[in-house]
Amino acid sequence: MTTLQDCQQLDAQDPLRDLRDLFTLPDATIYLDGNSLGVMPAAAPARVADVVTREWGTDLIQSWNKNGWFAMPQKVGDKIARLIGAAPGTVVATDSTSVNLFKVLSAALHLAAADAPQRQRIVSERSNFPTDLYIAEALCKERGYELVLVEPEEIAGALNDQVAVLMLTHVNYRTGALHDMPAVTAAAHAAGALMVWDLAHSAGAVPVDLTGAGADYAVGCGYKYLNGGPGAPAFVWVNPKHADRFWQPLAGWWGHATPFEFTPDYRPAPGITRYQCGTQPMISLAALECGVDTLLAAEAQGGMTALRSKSLALTDLFIQLVEERCAGHGLGLATPREHAQRGSQVCLTRDEGAYAIVQALIARGVVGDYRAGDGGRHKDILRFGFTPLYIGFVDVWNAVEHLKQVLETAEWKRPEFNRKHAVT
Repeated sequence: MTTLQDCQQLDAQDPLRDLRDLFTLPDATIYLDGNSLGVMPAAAPARVADVVTREWGTDLIQSWNKNGWFAMPQKVGDKIARLIGAAPGTVVATDSTSVNLFKVLSAALHLAAADAPQRQRIVSERSNFPTDLYIAEALCKERGYELVLVEPEEIAGALNDQVAVLMLTHVNYRTGALHDMPAVTAAAHAAGALMVWDLAHSAGAVPVDLTGAGADYAVGCGYKYLNGGPGAPAFVWVNPKHADRFWQPLAGWWGHATPFEFTPDYRPAPGITRYQCGTQPMISLAALECGVDTLLAAEAQGGMTALRSKSLALTDLFIQLVEERCAGHGLGLATPREHAQRGSQVCLTRDEGAYAIVQALIARGVVGDYRAGDGGRHKDILRFGFTPLYIGFVDVWNAVEHLKQVLETAEWKRPEFNRKHAVT
């Protein structure tokens, strides 16, 4: 049985332990919600202040040239590319995940219609993140397509000659289940469909190789594991073989080949640059760059491979300790035990009180979050994200100790923990 002393020894031996100093963490807080909003990088306040006071305040409009504002979406995109197996010049940091998904899904449907007009279906996972399903539903209604939702084990059987696009999130937001990207992409292509990946819960959390997998399109979030701050710009990747085949539907001036010629007609920029739309948010991009830099700082210790190894060790330990020390309290495990099928989070289920238990933990300084079930197959979830950059093994021990106490004392039944907030 693992002890607190064992956890202390694991932290002492951790080659990534010094990376915690790259972040500003509140005292007495165990932050297990980096899969919703990453912790603030220590460098971010000064960097943002410099953008505001010097670049905007002093250099003003000259900063588009003098301080490199115009190239920031590509500059940050190239840094993100190093984390997701993409080549330089194929990723741009821009807009939100939802907006970028609209762009790439529209592009994918356009290509499918040109190559195989009889294909009229988009297939996705029933428990995919809702914004992905909403975007797909809207496009299907607009263009006369059918959105087919299936369970994970039904995906292979749903791929037939009617499917234009398979759209999946690499790591499921509810359960932490990880798809086999190369295998699923290959299956989609074998069926004649294009593959769109949402990397919101995997970029910066698990190794990703878009190029090696042969994916067609990908989008992802900047404010989760990339630590870019609330509402940070997202990112978009397009396989270079597709990039110049379609005008993405939001043909704004930043996606123009020569925006400062101010021509009345649209001529798309080559490659990924055309996936920009309007003027880019420089303050937010500066903060996002700080967040991405925290991940790139791990390259000297093994990069995403080392982060993945620690993530699996942390989540293994959390599962083990919960099952050892919280047995008999009705907790179930929604997250796969198999390493190849697990992202960087652990999701627990409980028939009663899941929301209130999370609120009680937050009051104790253990920050996770709650996701509601659907009354059917999917139960209420207590969700805990493990970011190896700033979470240690003692943090895991202490988090489980707090969970044990909340359950044993029925602290979660207190009225203040059962009042629902707008954000759960």
